[in-house]
Amino acid sequence: MSLTWWIIVIAVIVIFWGLRIVQQYQKGVVFRLGKIVRVKEPGLSWIIPIIEQMRKVDFRTVTLPIPPQKIITKDNVSVDVSAVAYYKIVDSIKSIVAIENVMSAINQIAQTSVRNIVGKFQLDEILSERETINKEIAKVLDAHTEAWGVVVAVVEIKDIELPEGMQRAMAKQAEAEREKRAKIIAAEGEFLASQKLADTADVMMAHPIALQLRNLQTMAEISIEKNSTIIFPAQFMSTIDDIKKFLNKENLPPRV
Repeated sequence: MSLTWWIIVIAVIVIFWGLRIVQQYQKGVVFRLGKIVRVKEPGLSWIIPIIEQMRKVDFRTVTLPIPPQKIITKDNVSVDVSAVAYYKIVDSIKSIVAIENVMSAINQIAQTSVRNIVGKFQLDEILSERETINKEIAKVLDAHTEAWGVVVAVVEIKDIELPEGMQRAMAKQAEAEREKRAKIIAAEGEFLASQKLADTADVMMAHPIALQLRNLQTMAEISIEKNSTIIFPAQFMSTIDDIKKFLNKENLPPRV
């Protein structure tokens, strides 16, 4: 084989050896003899073999679980809190030069931040104000990771595990609260019913004939049942006479 063919073969090998494919969600940082010379965009790229090296940086959002850890709240309650953080790299050079392992560093600082911030709140606040705590944790993380070319988008407290005794105490408290609301509602109903009865009594006192009509209506309702025997007290006879007089009075033509 001639020298020309050897040169062609070597050139082809060098060309193929230096080819690199950068995915759409990546960027390639090219080092030449240890120094960053350029950043390659997605697509097919070529670097000088041996002299140049490429490190690919993933720009997709990364989900980072924060493992459960015991935290003492402000009111001295021990809870196990787990969370999850979402971050993404925005500066490829900083993410390589400023930090050795981005994921490990964020994981460690996230655990510390969760422990420090959750410990500032009381248990009731942790259970009711998760959104506020999440934003505060994300703010602290973002301040630390900015120098690494990383943005922490969201931090969410995923689970809060309470001691068994505290769970029983909270269940009893919730049950007592429900019973209290039920008694209040029943008392309000009784109060409204008594008010209506008082209004009815006032109306019947102002119009005695209404009371008599109500008595007769009650008797009529009882008589609907089969095999019912109704005994009219003596005062009901006078009631009937009063009703007749009232009706006759109402039917009289008006006086001129």
